[in-house]
Amino acid sequence: MKKGKNSNVGTDLPVYLFHQGTNYRAYELLGCHELAARRGRYEYVFRVWAPNADSVTLVGDFCSWDAGVPMEKISQGIWECVFVSKSRLRGSYYKFRVTRGGVSHLKSDPYAFASQTLENTASVVASPLLLTHSDGEWMSRRRELFSDGEHYYPSPMNIYELHLGSWRTRDGASNADGEHYLGYRDIADMLAPYLRDMGYTHAELMPIAEHPFDGSWGYQICSYYAPTSRFGTPEDFAYFVDKLHEYGIGVILDWVPAHFPKDEHGLYEFDGGPLYEYQGIDRREHKGWGTRCFDVGRCEVQSFLISNALFWLREYHVDGLRIDAVASMLYLDYDRAPGEWIPNVNGGNENLEAVAFFRKLNSAVFAELPDVLMIAEESTAFPGVTKPVSENGLGFNFKWNMGFANDMFEYVSMDPIYRQYHHSKLTFPMMYAYSENFILPVSHDEVVHGKHSLIGKMYGEYDEKFAMMRAFMTFFMTMPGKKLTFMGTEFAQFREWDYENELEWFMLSYPRHAEMQRYLRRLNHLYIDSPELWRIDDGWDGFSWLEADRAQDNVVAYRRLDGRGGELIVVINFSPIDRTDYPIMPPRQGKYRIILDSDSYEFGGCEKIGSDLVKTERTADGVHMLRLLLPAYSAQILKKTSNNARPHKSSERSDAGANGIGHDPDGDGRSADDTSASVNDNMRGADEGGRGRKNKKRKDSPCTENPNV
Repeated sequence: MKKGKNSNVGTDLPVYLFHQGTNYRAYELLGCHELAARRGRYEYVFRVWAPNADSVTLVGDFCSWDAGVPMEKISQGIWECVFVSKSRLRGSYYKFRVTRGGVSHLKSDPYAFASQTLENTASVVASPLLLTHSDGEWMSRRRELFSDGEHYYPSPMNIYELHLGSWRTRDGASNADGEHYLGYRDIADMLAPYLRDMGYTHAELMPIAEHPFDGSWGYQICSYYAPTSRFGTPEDFAYFVDKLHEYGIGVILDWVPAHFPKDEHGLYEFDGGPLYEYQGIDRREHKGWGTRCFDVGRCEVQSFLISNALFWLREYHVDGLRIDAVASMLYLDYDRAPGEWIPNVNGGNENLEAVAFFRKLNSAVFAELPDVLMIAEESTAFPGVTKPVSENGLGFNFKWNMGFANDMFEYVSMDPIYRQYHHSKLTFPMMYAYSENFILPVSHDEVVHGKHSLIGKMYGEYDEKFAMMRAFMTFFMTMPGKKLTFMGTEFAQFREWDYENELEWFMLSYPRHAEMQRYLRRLNHLYIDSPELWRIDDGWDGFSWLEADRAQDNVVAYRRLDGRGGELIVVINFSPIDRTDYPIMPPRQGKYRIILDSDSYEFGGCEKIGSDLVKTERTADGVHMLRLLLPAYSAQILKKTSNNARPHKSSERSDAGANGIGHDPDGDGRSADDTSASVNDNMRGADEGGRGRKNKKRKDSPCTENPNV
């Protein structure tokens, strides 16, 4: 082995663009790249940005960890060397020894495509730019449907958020020692059919870029271009994405441009002082998190981050990014007391550099890939998060509606006797529902740190909690906005999420939990198959209140419309009292069929409603009225029908397949339920109610005999 001559051929323009903040393929310039083999020898070029270093040396298991190979400065801070080897270096370990003022630090490659895990922090020679994919059909259909940049809005989106390390583990063992992870391939083979069976359209992964500390849940990243080695290789992660695409499931990654940890081997003071982070002490630290904040006003950092966003979208065919902690970047006074921050040039608290960065990021992404998703986790009322950049917005597709989640969790947690005084928590979100393009989140943040799981938030005794959760989830799935739920919600896990342990799949052996999973499967498919629930998510043409002011009753009723004549009526009773002959005034007379009743036996309810058909009656003043039985803590979804109409089935196909990619990837007209036989039984639960069967009252039913049954 020997050092080769430096090769800067063809790099002048990429280097210039990198320093201008407009090289959106910076990972092709920096990092480690294999050159063309010559006369049986392999050449590798290594480049790293360290403008304040006095010297940089490449060290590794192929060039001596002690002496290494000196690197040469080729620009305003980029160092380079070429290493020639008789054998391929793929899988070899390396770092950069960065020296400044006589002090040296061993640094991992910021642009490495793979990394060691946990206490081992070397970068790994890898070639994800040579990855092959098997998802050509998915990608072609995605481009066909969504390249207009608008088609996501009138489409169903039901996102399943998960943490790969705790969704499932090897043999169900704890991962406290990091020894029981399943691999990307194993997880994909189980996850893909499960999500299709359950009626989800997308999987959103909590951060999977390499991170040294499991307790950060992936949010403290040291190697932004490397899928974590905990679960396998870059090729394994590519398989994961392809497998989900095969089953019609989009993949969204949680992406973290706000901050990075202070681990010695990472980006922290990379060349002996602040480089990737802000220089000034008023912006440098995330005090509450103990991390450093990216200097998004620096051109080279912009090249690094925007290239990274596009890297995951380009090279791994990821369908979207959820951008973490946007608010922490937008405000100079975020988590800072008076006197700890400096106003911007206009005297305000907005970080104008961050605003410019997000506009630049989204403009770059959508200019190249208009068919992907850019989702902001933004927890304030910052204006125009989902407005186009051309209209002075930040340019995201969607924004998490944190206000909706906070209001609803407070409402369902309180004693029903007080709910009449807080009825606005149900109705107020509609006052701003169309101010942004929203995703309604029931996320990981809401089931940790003493906040309780979703089922644990519900007020009441054991059976009441399940009834209340079914009512809440119906409200959640039928209100305007796309949907996101965290793993474990679908079967009502009681335990708060714990990153070291897998979900409590064994709970599905208990009737209430299997029934909840069955209900959410049915509700999910009803959502996907009902354009009324998603085609018009951005305006009042898709929603109208039928009852919004009966605070004392804890009842709401509303219509969802698809703009093409389709209409659903949703009625929810959030009180512990049965409401009999409850009047609802639909705009059209005739018969209505109850297409979903949360109180059915098969879902763990009492089935107090005897018939699924109800008919309007004309009052003395000529108003059309439905008189409904509303069981305690229950929800009903009704659809206008005719005398000869067939009952609605959630497995029937609407035109959702034309709007949401992948719901019928085989093109054979099967619903996701048809794949359930291939799903692990302990993940599905026992469907003792069964579709098309006469519902049976369970022996352990909490219900009293009802003459209406």
